[in-house]
Amino acid sequence: MLNQRILTAAVLLAFLLPALFAANPVYFVSCTGVLIVAAAWEWGRLSERTQTASLAGAAGMGLACLALGFVPLEAPFLGQLWLSAAVAWTLLAWFALRGGAAVWSAVPSLLRWVCGLFLLLLSWLALVQARGVGINFLLSVMALVWTSDICAYFAGRAWGGRWITRKLAVTISPGKTWEGVAGALAGVAVLALLWRYADTQVAGLSPSVFSRLSDSWGGWAVVVLAVLVAAGVLGDLLESLFKRAAGVKDSSGLLPGHGGVLDRVDALLPVMPLALCLISP
Repeated sequence: MLNQRILTAAVLLAFLLPALFAANPVYFVSCTGVLIVAAAWEWGRLSERTQTASLAGAAGMGLACLALGFVPLEAPFLGQLWLSAAVAWTLLAWFALRGGAAVWSAVPSLLRWVCGLFLLLLSWLALVQARGVGINFLLSVMALVWTSDICAYFAGRAWGGRWITRKLAVTISPGKTWEGVAGALAGVAVLALLWRYADTQVAGLSPSVFSRLSDSWGGWAVVVLAVLVAAGVLGDLLESLFKRAAGVKDSSGLLPGHGGVLDRVDALLPVMPLALCLISP
């Protein structure tokens, strides 16, 4: 199982890294577009749509990516778009996590499906626009999410339930603990300090999300970082809830050893538009 996970991750990196660093953005737009189309198909499955409808949603997502991925968008419009996306993700988290799987399942399948596809498209567009802000910015946002996830896992394994007996969301994801969240916050804080230092030492490097937040928010940047970590945790919990409501273990089997695309990007989806919103003037 571990060897399978490593092999799949290596193939994904070989697929994405050249596109990320390519001078022509068309490669990055195309590669990430393929992934979000796959995620759209998975979302149809989690929304209890038919195979035909799921494929139609994926095709529609592909057309939307073609329409939006290469169109220059004005900065004021983008700022409003990221704010709207952040609010939409927040409202979704509040409604779904507060009500649980039973309440989420009671929402009409068509409504769940359409709203989810819309949010997927916004998060993908944020990913594409983040690359335009700077590769270092995009990588630092991704590293923030990855570090948060890894540190939460190991902190939860080591200290989960030792200080706070109440689980984070026992009916949705029983393994997640408040100690894990604390570990995520600590890990991201260390990452921010190291990356911020690297920004000052490497000439010609575009500012990372940590530098941009520090410049924009000053002393409040610590609080803003905690908000980004919380957004990633909520994204992870949301997908767990969606899978529980659909009665499946993984969003799909597209990525051997990892599950589906949504299983790998669940935490990144709400964080990306929020990060752009927080650095927008």
